[in-house]
Parts: sequence; structure tokens; C-alpha cells
Amino acid sequence: MAVTNICIPIRQLFIDGEWREPVKKNRLPIINPATEETIGDIPAATAEDVDIAVEAARRALAGEWGSKTGAQRAKYLRAIASKVKERKPELGTLETFDSGKPWAEADADMDDVAACFEYYADLAEALDSKQKTPIPLHLDQFKSYVLKEPLGVVGLITPWNYPLLMATWKVAPALAAGCAAILKPSELASITCLELGEICRDVGLPPGALNILTGLGPEAGSPLASHPHVDKIAFTGSAATGVKVMTAAAQLVKPVSLELGGKSPIVIFEDVGNLDIAAEWTIFGCFFNGGQVCSATSRLILQESIAAEFLDTLLKWTKNIKISDPLEEDCRLGSLVSRGQYEKVLKFISTAKSEGATILYGGQRPEHLKKGYFIEPTIITDVNTSMQVWKEEIFGPVICVKTFKTEEEAIELANDTHYGLGAAVLSKDPKRCERLTKAFQSGIVWINCSQPTFCQPPWGGKKRSGFGRELGEWGLENYLNIKQVTQYDSEDPWGWYKSPAPSKM
Repeated sequence: MAVTNICIPIRQLFIDGEWREPVKKNRLPIINPATEETIGDIPAATAEDVDIAVEAARRALAGEWGSKTGAQRAKYLRAIASKVKERKPELGTLETFDSGKPWAEADADMDDVAACFEYYADLAEALDSKQKTPIPLHLDQFKSYVLKEPLGVVGLITPWNYPLLMATWKVAPALAAGCAAILKPSELASITCLELGEICRDVGLPPGALNILTGLGPEAGSPLASHPHVDKIAFTGSAATGVKVMTAAAQLVKPVSLELGGKSPIVIFEDVGNLDIAAEWTIFGCFFNGGQVCSATSRLILQESIAAEFLDTLLKWTKNIKISDPLEEDCRLGSLVSRGQYEKVLKFISTAKSEGATILYGGQRPEHLKKGYFIEPTIITDVNTSMQVWKEEIFGPVICVKTFKTEEEAIELANDTHYGLGAAVLSKDPKRCERLTKAFQSGIVWINCSQPTFCQPPWGGKKRSGFGRELGEWGLENYLNIKQVTQYDSEDPWGWYKSPAPSKM
């Protein structure tokens, strides 16, 4: 159950294991998007605070944190996971207040946060035994092995759609690898990320191992991305901001991993079988978390022969979604995160209509909700591939529909996007699913489902959806430097050069 009588904690920046007031003492309001009320505020970091946090992180690497083994780091990660579980009802409620997502979704997110820390604790522990693994060579006089070392100080810039979970996808592997991290969450939803700082204090994480700077992107995120003593940037967010992050990092030839936008397809064939099951996966793929998901399968590509019947089924499922106060347990669609996002999504819908598309369902504020940034789940038909709604990421509960006749046409429509994060195919033909899996230009493929996400497989995209992989062992590799060590293991001289005359005694 949600803890409805909770107070919003008053926090400062989390630097060097302590709460520290921003140098310029600035703060930003916290708006509850479901009520449009100001419910608190967060500290607003600037470049001066970034400098202080970077210095703290470098001290941590040179000191206590840098001396920890993987097994020792694992203990801290497990302790963080345990605290998240202990505070789960409170954290889920804070997440709902901050982001507007249904409490049931926020509650599930906290389970995933704890599981992710536990998973990377296991990988941190396993890292110790993988050090100095011998590499066979073709010359017997040499021995070689690899050391996996932390990259150093890493900047982690995370979005607002899954505030604590997206932060954890970066923080957990960074700490598991032994890096010292500076987390900069989105200013639109930072409450639970600041609470992660309090959890780190509670479990005794060495000072400076994790620092948390809230604030605006230009004032805090940009100085972090361009800081000369930050060794790597991991960013999740919009493609436009990703370009800026990459440009800043490029000046110092700094490694970057980017998880950017998406415009993912869900392709449904006439042999899909149960239309109700397919309809539920379709709405889950686009309306879960209010459609505010990078990988949302927001382009529905339907085989023509079942289009009319499937859309009837989809309408019934969509009309049955409960839109309400996000703290209600059975709420399945909450508010969007901010007024700006709300207005942006409505503009997409009105543009689609003006371009000749049909709003089959939704497209406006629900009549029973007079306040909050709520938009009905929206289905748009009569779409052509030149329309904005087909081409651009909306990041709201909006799905656009096109039909196809042949498999080849379906593949062409699916790949008709600058993005390449996710793609889904629904069919009872295993060989067809395999063909589409190979044909999709994406980093993630779902077969007969959409959006289930686990911390063990890799996550990431291609094209304008970015590069690099999070989660799984690939997520850990993001934060490791691979160092080759080769030793000459012979008493004989190398013998490449002619030996000089022996020295006279």
C-alpha cells in the first residue's frame, strides 16, 4: 500500500558522504504532476558544486573506496538493496508524487532497483576471480593476462521517466566496477535519487564513492559532461541532449555511452492467435508508464486482413484502462511528468489531426480529472509515413497505426525510422519471428510480447537511439578499463640485436 501521509524530505546535495548546501544556495520547486501543486524543493547544483563533487570522487578512488575488492564492494551493494526493500512503500510513494506514475508501477520499480543492486553485487564478487586470467600466446617466452580495472570517475546523467531505476542501471554497475560516480538526475524527478544518498549514508558507503547533484542540465549536467577530471559519461535522455553530451566529451576524447530516444514498432500478423492477448501486449507496449518509455512500441503495424477486428479489440482494452489518482492501487494510467510534457504531447496529437490523421480514441484530458497533467490513451489511424506522429518520439500515451499486406512491407515499415532501440513481432509462426528478429534494425527484439525488461540481458540501441549497452555483464564492462599485462618469462636474451663485446673487467 502507498504511504499517503508521507512528507517530502528536505535534502541538500550529496557530496563526499555528506549533505552539502549548493555553493550558490539555489533550489528548484518540486511539482506533483497529478495535482499541479508545489510539494517541496530540491537543491540546484552549478559548476562550482560539480568541481567539489569531482574532487571528492577522485579522493575516494585514491583512498578507501579505491582499495576495496569486488567482494567488499558487493557487500555495500547488497546493503543498499536491503535498505531499498526496507523503505520500499515510502520510496514508491515518493516516486509517484514526483513523476505522476501509478503507484503500482512505482512499487514494482523499487523491486527492480533492489534486484539490480543485488545482481551487480554478484558480478562485483565474480570480478575478483576473473583478474589475471592467463591468455595463451604463440611464444613460450612470454606470459600475458588481463586486468579489469575501474575506469575512474564517471558522470551519470539520468532521465525522469524511471527516476531511481534508471539511476540504478548506471550507479550499480559503476560501483560494482569500483568507479567513483557522480549522479545527475533529471530536475523533473529527483526525490528518490536524493534518498539514495541517505541510503548510502545509512550503509556506510565510503565518502565520495557516490555523489548526487540535482539541478538543471545546462547548470549541472553540462559542466559534468565537459569536466576534465571525469573519465567517462553515461547518459540516458533525448537525442538532442545526447548530441550535446557527446560533443562536450569529444573535446577530451572521453568515452561516452548513450541511451537515447526511440520510435519502436510492434508488428502483428494475421496468425497472431488470441487477439485479446495481443491487444493487452499492444497497450502495455505503448501506454505503460504513460508512454514515457524510450522503447515504447508506439508504431502499431497491423496486417490488413485482421486490422478492423484487432482495432475493435484494442479499443475495448484501451477504454478499460483506469485513469485516476496515481496513488490508487488499481490505477493503470497516471499523469505525465510536467506541464511542458503535457503540452508537447497534446501538440503532437493536434498536429496529427491537422495533417489528416484520425483520432480513433482519446487525445484529450479525461473529463473526470480537472487537475493534473493527464491525457487519455490515444489511438491514431489513417497515418502516413511523412507525418510527424509517425516519425518523431512523442513520449506520451499515443500509438499510431498503419497496415500492411506482405511480410516484406511490414519489415520496411518497421525499419522506417531514424531510431533503433526496440521492436516487437507478434505471430505464431516461429520461423517468421526469427526472420523479423534478424531484419529489425534495433538493439532489442520482443517476440509475442512488448517491453518486459530484466537486469540480466543487455539493453541499448543503434542508429539515433545511441550506442553502448547497459544491464547484464555488458553494463559492468561499460565502467571497466581492460589492461593488458605481458611478461618476458625466460632467462635467455631476446637476441634481436647483436650483442656488443663483453665489458672488460
